[in-house]
Amino acid sequence: MSAFTGTWRLTRLALRRDRIRLGIWILGTPLLGYALAASVAGVYPDDAARHGYATTSASSLVARAFNGPIAGTDLGAVVVAETYATLAVLVALLSTFAVVRHTRQNEETGRAELLGASVVGRYALLTAALLVVVGANVLAAAGLALALALAGAGLPLAGSVAAAAAIGGVGVAFTGVAAVTAQLTVTSRGANALAAAAVGLAFLLRAAGDVFGEQSADGTRVVSAWPSWVSPMGWGNQVRAYTGERWWTLALPVALLAAAVALAYALARRRDLGAGLFAARRGPGRAATWLLSPAGLAWRLQRGALLGWAVGVGVLGVSMGVAADEFNAMIAENPAAAEAIAAMGGGGELVDGYLAAMLGLYALAIGAYVVQALLRVRADEADGVLEAVLATAVSRRRWLGTQVGAALLGATALLLFGGVTTGLGYGLVDGDPAGKALALGGAAALRLPALLVVAGVVTALFGLLPRWSVALSWTALMVFLLLGQLGAVLELPQAALDLSPYTHVPAAPAVDPTAPPLVVLTAVAAALLVAGAAAFRHRDTPR
Repeated sequence: MSAFTGTWRLTRLALRRDRIRLGIWILGTPLLGYALAASVAGVYPDDAARHGYATTSASSLVARAFNGPIAGTDLGAVVVAETYATLAVLVALLSTFAVVRHTRQNEETGRAELLGASVVGRYALLTAALLVVVGANVLAAAGLALALALAGAGLPLAGSVAAAAAIGGVGVAFTGVAAVTAQLTVTSRGANALAAAAVGLAFLLRAAGDVFGEQSADGTRVVSAWPSWVSPMGWGNQVRAYTGERWWTLALPVALLAAAVALAYALARRRDLGAGLFAARRGPGRAATWLLSPAGLAWRLQRGALLGWAVGVGVLGVSMGVAADEFNAMIAENPAAAEAIAAMGGGGELVDGYLAAMLGLYALAIGAYVVQALLRVRADEADGVLEAVLATAVSRRRWLGTQVGAALLGATALLLFGGVTTGLGYGLVDGDPAGKALALGGAAALRLPALLVVAGVVTALFGLLPRWSVALSWTALMVFLLLGQLGAVLELPQAALDLSPYTHVPAAPAVDPTAPPLVVLTAVAAALLVAGAAAFRHRDTPR
């Protein structure tokens, strides 16, 4: 028996387990890319608009940091600048989570030990996970290349293939990174945290390289500095899709994957099954009294994720607030961009529309936190943790209510924190940090009913369709994203836009808020929460 015996059987098992997740990933990435490319083509329809965007982006340190370097005035260069960062971070996180789920999580839950009792080689489980995730990245990249070429914007096929390969290369690179982090800790949560930290570090290195890069003489291009070349996130920008492709840079993520896989195999050979290279930290001898309640336990389980989200929201909020005046100047000369911001932000002054659009983006992102936090209830049910909890004096209603309440309290705190930090950043430029922080904090709070609906959807799915709740919850959030942020730009009918709860919240501070939409959203959320709780009380556990 070799170290790879059983790899193909485990690969088929992983495909069977993740058939829904992989389907959403492989199909969702091209659809998102298509929507983004089409919207960018509509916002920057002519050479003058694209030239203005390129010169402003090349001279803006904020735009360089968040979007990456602009490579010219062609439509393809603008599409890459506007879409690359979003898609790259998305596929990086999807890749790392998938690898950890099929390696370290299997060891943590005991499934790997059961599989190891059969005819399975030492490297089979890891190899199967790598084959599945690399294959998913390749298929998603192929679909993305086709989507970009067919986006109705006249993008050339060669550039579309290069752009999609750059995105796929990011996923491939972080597949190798996750293979290493899965060998280091004894928990899947720790492995995911290390992989996410690697994604964040790569983003920061890429941002630093682009911020300190050199602007071309005509002011429409940026040549990245050396930090971008040591970041897997930066390699995709260096492909220069649509502007004289440098195909050789696509070998860099493949080389990183090969090196990381070799290291992961070496580490797997040196450790016991279920153990990690980092020793598990001993916990306290006695638990705190607040851990004796469901609320205390929910806080203990969610505080790490909440802290990480708070750091990200705070940094993004201050940065976007500081960039408000700069962004205002950037789109003031582009009527199409101003129209798009007005569609996302609701109208009023251009800078208010920008701030409203940013608050809307925060609410969408925090919706992902709500989904992530509430889907823990399904994980606890599937892993058998819930049965042990319900065997005590804790009722189903109390347990589920505690989980939903903790998720909503965390979301509320993140939403307010995003508004306040954005106001502080804008106020530092405008000269009134306290006033702007208070105003934008209040404007952010108006997005809370939309998050209540998201929580209601997840709870209803958990109660009514528990086995499908994970896939359907993330699908619903993706639909809200496409409808709420891109629907107006894509000129979708109002009936389609109304399917997203984010469409109905007042776009403050661009428009004055009104109470009826908030009341209706709250009522819909309450109905969904009640339906989910009632269904959970009357069904078997687990199901």
